[in-house]
Amino acid sequence: MMARFLHSEFFHNYKHSSSAVIGSTLMLGFAFAVIVGPLLVAQNPYDIASLDLMDSYKPPLWLEGGDPRFPLGTDGQGRDVWASILYGARISVFIGLVAMIASCTIGTFLGLVAGFYGGIVDSVIMRIADIQLSFPSILIALFLMSAVGTGVDKVLIALTAVGWVVYARTVRGSTLSEIEKEYVQAAKVAGLPNHKIIRKHVLPNVLTPLIVIATIQVGTFVLIEASLSFLGVGVPITQPSLGLLIKNGFDVLFSGLWWTSVFPGIAIMILVFGINLFGDFLRDELNPRLK
Repeated sequence: MMARFLHSEFFHNYKHSSSAVIGSTLMLGFAFAVIVGPLLVAQNPYDIASLDLMDSYKPPLWLEGGDPRFPLGTDGQGRDVWASILYGARISVFIGLVAMIASCTIGTFLGLVAGFYGGIVDSVIMRIADIQLSFPSILIALFLMSAVGTGVDKVLIALTAVGWVVYARTVRGSTLSEIEKEYVQAAKVAGLPNHKIIRKHVLPNVLTPLIVIATIQVGTFVLIEASLSFLGVGVPITQPSLGLLIKNGFDVLFSGLWWTSVFPGIAIMILVFGINLFGDFLRDELNPRLK
């Protein structure tokens, strides 16, 4: 199977697409840093016993007063900014991936139901989607977080609530197209149950656009979570994400202690930039009309 993939048109196009190579390299590098990085740093930034206030606000290594132990400097509690980014990125990536999976699952199910059965079911689901799309996603997430409180689980609920719509609308449109085709009509005539027709004949043919949406949505969710945490309604301080690191650094940003906020922001930028580059490549590859 691997040999077949390496000789496929997709892999050939991937090798010759600079945006795909750069995007996937950034994503894999970030994933490696998140998984392995915390095992390689000497300090656990969220273990109070390992912190020393005498190390607070040390500048990056290349600036005067820098300490080789803290290559990107420290914050007000003496936490290593580099170690904080590695630990915080785990939370951000976890939230982005889990919320994407939950949104995709719920949205795909509702889109299949709406497109296949139509009628009042379709009207109700699509009107709910239309109402939700009339508000910015961040506004809905802010409202939900204000109502249910902070926490990783609460952020996941809020992101899932704002993310399912795009899947539902996409799958519904694709399903409406698929159910008019001969193989679906033949399955109905043969007397196959609706759930088997949906699972075996419709679902496999509506998955292609979802791959692109899911890829890009991870980056979108990372940004929304960072915004919520920056505003103080996201993850708690005991489970810091990149957004919370930016917020903590922003409080002293204009005091010349820029590194506590800038470096976590750069980490988010690298992650989202890599995801978007690779997502653009997938969009072009999986949509024949764009070739």
